[in-house]
Amino acid sequence: MFPGPGHTKLDVVRYYLAVADGALRGAGGRPNVLVRYPRGVGEEFFYQKRAPASRPAWVEVVSLRFPSGRSAEEVVPRDAAALAWLANLGCLELHPHPVRAEDLEHPDELRVDLDPVPGVEWPQVREVAGVVKAALTDHGLVGWPKTSGSRGMHVLVRIEPRWGFDEVRRAALALAREVEGRVPRLATSKWWKEERHGVFVDYNQNAKDRTVASAYSVRPTPDARVSAPLSWDEVEACDPADFTLVSMPERFREVGDRHEAIDGSAGSIEGLLELSARHEREGLGDAPWPPHYRKREDEPPRVQPSKRRDHQRGGGSRTRDRSARSGSGSSDGSDGARGGSPGRRVPKHPLIEIGRAKKKEEALAGLERWKARHPEAAAKLEPADVLVDAMRGRYSTWTRIRVNLQHVPESLRPPQEPLDPDDRTLSGR
Repeated sequence: MFPGPGHTKLDVVRYYLAVADGALRGAGGRPNVLVRYPRGVGEEFFYQKRAPASRPAWVEVVSLRFPSGRSAEEVVPRDAAALAWLANLGCLELHPHPVRAEDLEHPDELRVDLDPVPGVEWPQVREVAGVVKAALTDHGLVGWPKTSGSRGMHVLVRIEPRWGFDEVRRAALALAREVEGRVPRLATSKWWKEERHGVFVDYNQNAKDRTVASAYSVRPTPDARVSAPLSWDEVEACDPADFTLVSMPERFREVGDRHEAIDGSAGSIEGLLELSARHEREGLGDAPWPPHYRKREDEPPRVQPSKRRDHQRGGGSRTRDRSARSGSGSSDGSDGARGGSPGRRVPKHPLIEIGRAKKKEEALAGLERWKARHPEAAAKLEPADVLVDAMRGRYSTWTRIRVNLQHVPESLRPPQEPLDPDDRTLSGR
């Protein structure tokens, strides 16, 4: 499963047996999406929502309905045996929904996903996590931090199962905006990658059918890192590399589960919903939803800013938003103003696409070729200007790479070129 250190599938099974109590506290009793690595880390993997038809009778499933209208029976692990069975399928990560199998429409967990943009180092993630803790405390909630097992951090918040998914997402959006307002140079709530900086507080992880790797999940990193529950006292000095498939069982034996008391801390999101209402009164309505979700009445145009056209004069932006909500106008949300001069239209961001590939390393190799062709432009790029997008297909992910030329002088900006690489089987192109 891990070619570098040589960890096998049996090692993964033994790991989950060793930390089963903690892993089940995070993922147990919940429907789980399966993320399978049949040939190990570094090879192709795929998502599987539907439980395998051939499964032991003691593996529990529950029928879950998705925003698309489709439904599927998903696995609900209840004991260590179920974790071992999942590991034997090549599942490294546990990806539970934020609901219990007994109540699929009312989340009992709000998830704060802190996702650093390229170039942002771990200390900044820890600093933003501290701001999240303070904001939650101010609104009567308790946050439980853990490393994501990758570059970011998660803060889990147990909540009373009284609200639906839309309300919980709205509360998460209000929290994200509150964190951004407290440390605007360090954190952002902007959905579009080309507008982000610092640490992105991903409110959309609380939309229905979204999942994150839960506590104790093994992640597909070369060194087999795991998502480690932490106490707040540990956040300041922790290093994600300290927590691996090898080291975590010993830590679990020594200190137990740092989230052992999480189920006793369920709180109310009423304070965050009141904050959301205040934001709306101040002119901040909804924010973009993930792709494939139905368009909401008060959602802004669902088009990336680099493809959006704003008007320099006349009431263009307001009219554009109204037309987008009513379903009229052009497909990219750039319809002209009615009842006023449309003015000159200018793109918000000078964004170009470099390539698309099934494997991330192939897409990155195309980026290096682009940099070699345009060394002067490449030298002006900041880390956050390179947008590496993991695009989720129906069963697996593929990689798209774009470059924001906002820091490159206009005279040095290369034009859009043919994609390299250009896998035409991706995204139905």
